[in-house]
Amino acid sequence: MEEVQKHSVHTLVFRSLKRSHDMFVSDNVDPPPAYEEAEKLKMACKARDEYGPVMHLPIPKEVNKITHARTHAPIREHPGEEMSARVAPGHPYAPTIETGIQEVMGSLPASQAQIARERTAASVEEIRQQAERLAQGSRALVAVSGPKTSNALVPLKAPTLPKPQWHPPWKLYRVISGHIGWVRCVAVEPGNEWFCTGSADRTIKIWDLASGKLKLSLTGHVSTVRGLAVSKRQPYLFSGGEDKQVKCWDLEQNKVIRHYHGHLSAVYGLDIHPTIDVLVTCSRDASVRVWDMRTKACVHTLTGHTNTVADVKCQASEPQIISGSHDCTVRLWDLAAGKTRCTLTNHKKSIRSLVIHPKLYMFASASPDNIKQWKCPDGSFLQNLSGHNSIVNCLSMNTDGVMVSGGDNGSMYFWDWKTGYNFQRIQTATQPGSLDSEAGIFASTFDHSSSRLITVEADKTIKIYKEDDNA
Repeated sequence: MEEVQKHSVHTLVFRSLKRSHDMFVSDNVDPPPAYEEAEKLKMACKARDEYGPVMHLPIPKEVNKITHARTHAPIREHPGEEMSARVAPGHPYAPTIETGIQEVMGSLPASQAQIARERTAASVEEIRQQAERLAQGSRALVAVSGPKTSNALVPLKAPTLPKPQWHPPWKLYRVISGHIGWVRCVAVEPGNEWFCTGSADRTIKIWDLASGKLKLSLTGHVSTVRGLAVSKRQPYLFSGGEDKQVKCWDLEQNKVIRHYHGHLSAVYGLDIHPTIDVLVTCSRDASVRVWDMRTKACVHTLTGHTNTVADVKCQASEPQIISGSHDCTVRLWDLAAGKTRCTLTNHKKSIRSLVIHPKLYMFASASPDNIKQWKCPDGSFLQNLSGHNSIVNCLSMNTDGVMVSGGDNGSMYFWDWKTGYNFQRIQTATQPGSLDSEAGIFASTFDHSSSRLITVEADKTIKIYKEDDNA
């Protein structure tokens, strides 16, 4: 083996120092001279890759002027001088990277789409000035072609908001007591002679609409009654409750004649199809079930919601079934196929109530964030009705275009359907002896003449409102 030559520490330190000196004394900071064509090609590829989708968007005229001034401004005092990576004192600064990108994009040929957009694009300043002119109700003139191909000049009118229809205010005129638990649901008989209410006291009571007197009490449920519906074609009353039961009552015999078994949890709402003998129920088990009235068979189990289905409505035209759920969605169902037709996900909070317009091909859904109006059959969004900052338990609609929303805090808001204008607000008064926290409205409905509004509340009362004749 060769012996390793030993050096003194002094020699080794000086050798290391020499290597460090040789490394750092050479000018490695300056890169080799760049090949101009290759650089341009590289920048063009980068620009296409990064900014391809937005390269040909129209540039506002003001920005265009600034960019033009920047790109055409002299950058260096000595044009022939190579730019050094190290900036010496007094040396002109290198151009910014944005200017470089603009140079490259400016050198690329313009596409036909870009030329077309630039020809029609208006500047931000022009749009702002046009808006100011409209806001001030300017006397600008627009050409209107006449019957004899002559152009007449007429003043341009500023756009105006639609004017809401006037509705008389509503006032309380009757309070009915009789239940000994929260009153949770209400339905009016098609003949408009009586209405029925379901309560947490497990009873269904039938009241005379004209006098407000109790006509009949039906017992049979073993828990809160949450949904009621009266058939137009048969003398039947349908009820659903938190005991998972759906019952069919024969009003000629005043007794239960059918049970519909299948729901796995509390039934929260039900509705009768207007043209076929089908009953639709919704439940806390996140399902909507369609029942044949006569055979008691479950025709469809409509699944898709991921939380409690709070309300369900039926109509003769498509979509024949609409459901609203605590999973913040509204689903429109295809009854023939038994599948979801459309899912509306606009709401941010749970939906507790739905209402179908009695005349127009529209419906509304209520949530604590907003009341939203939709157009059938595909659920096209129409407008928001904002302002009812409460948990909205119920919606009602009459033929005069008045919609009423009832809140969990006892507030009632009256809306003009067409414009979404809130023309009246009422805070319900609790029954003497009740707590203020019991001022909650659980359900409401208009009678078939649209002149009476019936609400059922947490203070165990039923309140009837009518229009103020002296307004």
